[in-house]
Amino acid sequence: MSAALLEVSSVHKSYDGCEVLRGVTLTLPAGERLALMGPSGSGKTTLLNCLGGIDRADSGKVLFDGTDLGALTMDGLAAVRRSRVGSIFQFFHLLPTLTAAENVEFPLQLAGMPTASRKARVNALLERTGIAHRANALPSQLSGGEMQRVAISRALVNRPALLLADEPTGNLDSASGASVLDLLEELSEEFHTSLVLVTHSTEATRICHRTIHLKDGVIVAEDRRA
Repeated sequence: MSAALLEVSSVHKSYDGCEVLRGVTLTLPAGERLALMGPSGSGKTTLLNCLGGIDRADSGKVLFDGTDLGALTMDGLAAVRRSRVGSIFQFFHLLPTLTAAENVEFPLQLAGMPTASRKARVNALLERTGIAHRANALPSQLSGGEMQRVAISRALVNRPALLLADEPTGNLDSASGASVLDLLEELSEEFHTSLVLVTHSTEATRICHRTIHLKDGVIVAEDRRA
C-alpha cells in the first residue's frame, strides 16, 4: 500500500431529514481494495456516492488525493469523476444503442482523445477483459457476465485512480459473479487502482484487503484479510 488516496473525516449525509451517514471516518490507501458491507439502508451506496463526488457530504470532509471534494464546483466534481473515477453498477448501465466497443469508447470521446488512440486503447482493454470477440454486439445481445465485462472495461478506460463498484455481481449467476470478481482483483493490481466494493456477499469480500461493516450510517466493525 502507498499514500492515502481517500481521507474521509466525520462525514454526515441526510436525505429528506433522514440522516443516512452519521460521522463516517476512514482512509483508503492507493491500491487498496475495500469492501463495504451492511444491511439495506445502512448507508453503503450513499457513502460510495460521497467518495466518488456524486453526492456532497452535508458536513465533514472527503479528500481525494489531497483535494477537498466539498470545495469543488459542480464542474470541478464532474472533471474528477470523468478523469479519476470509474464506476460499475449491478445493472450495468450500458447505452443500449451502442455496441460493446462503442460503450467502452464513449468516455474517451467525451475526454477528446484522438480517434486512433481511442480505438487502440479500447481494443487492448476488450482483449484484456476477454470480451473482444463481442466488440460489435449490442448490450441486448450479451449475457449478464459479458455486459459486466464491458462495464468494467468502460470504467477502466480512462485509467482512473479509483474504481467504485456497487453490487457488481448482484445480477449475475455464481459462476459469472466469481469470474467478474477475479477480473476486478487482477485489473486493480495491474492498474494499481483503488477499489471500493459495495456488496451483500461475503464471497465478494475475498478479493478485498479490508472489509468495513456499516449499520445505521456508522462503521460498526472492520476486518482485514489475513
